[in-house]
Amino acid sequence: MARSQKPLPKIARRKSNIAGWGVFAAEDISKNTRIIDYAGELIHNSVSEEREERYLAEGCIWVFRVNRNWSRDANVGGNIARFINHSCTPNCWFEVVDKTIWIRAGRNIRRGEELTYDYSIIGDRTMPCRCRPGCPNMI
Repeated sequence: MARSQKPLPKIARRKSNIAGWGVFAAEDISKNTRIIDYAGELIHNSVSEEREERYLAEGCIWVFRVNRNWSRDANVGGNIARFINHSCTPNCWFEVVDKTIWIRAGRNIRRGEELTYDYSIIGDRTMPCRCRPGCPNMI
């Protein structure tokens, strides 16, 4: 007998105080709940670098590295997950299962709270952190 899957929690895109658009909980979400998969075109990392440069020049980060070989480009075939903003003190985390990227609740999240996760980006292909005033990573 197959175990039935719980429906994903309701979320909504709205203007964010962090940056542009954000994603907000439309209902309470329990810790470790799968919230949404980070959808987008699956591309080889050799192709992703040019796209990353173009998106960063526009002030966006849409490419999510899945592993050493593959990335997801949320600008092509993506969903609302691409609007989840970065935070150094996030309330979500990501889990890669095969080539699927799941955004999960890192703690109990209240209805109306903005969803955030740590983008874990370093090096030249990054943007200044805007998660909160005075963030030490604002550069």
